[in-house]
Amino acid sequence: VSFAYEDGKPVLEHISFTCEPGQIVALLGSTGSGKTTIANLLPRFYDYSGGSILLDGVELSRYPRQFLRSQIGIVEQEPFLFSMSIGDNISYGIDRAVPDEEIIAAAKAAAVHDSIRHFPKGYETLVGEKGVTLSGGQKQRTAIARTIIKDPRILILDDATSSVDIETEAEIRAALERLMKNRTTFIIAHRI
Repeated sequence: VSFAYEDGKPVLEHISFTCEPGQIVALLGSTGSGKTTIANLLPRFYDYSGGSILLDGVELSRYPRQFLRSQIGIVEQEPFLFSMSIGDNISYGIDRAVPDEEIIAAAKAAAVHDSIRHFPKGYETLVGEKGVTLSGGQKQRTAIARTIIKDPRILILDDATSSVDIETEAEIRAALERLMKNRTTFIIAHRI
């Protein structure tokens, strides 16, 4: 596959690899090397300018964007949280009513439940714009809980542990390992 932004300068040229269902693929490289761009082609945030991407043998462009995005979970370095309750952030974007028990189970799997239950209003605590009332690790684990509820077939982890301390990183890694089980996963990182 090849890709160029609007200025026409190629960012990716003739990148080719195969990923089997359930496989973990690591995209390693320096800043600006195209790792995130490759990952952004999968949910069709961008359309590639040459070549092809096949998903289950079907050209990616033949899938509706909404369907693709429902099958892909993304945990970013700086997760976006909305100015609403923690519980609502965890269940955000799910096209069904999510019972409290499922939200709590996802939070436990993401190792954020204990932090949430110590907030004065628990899962009803407002996180503020971009999650300002939460630490970096709490934001990250809340985003992981949201992805657990989404239950995607494909997972993209974009430098998901780079901005937290060592202890929090260990907790997030354990939550990510549970999340990655039986999913096709792309891990984007600057270091192994």
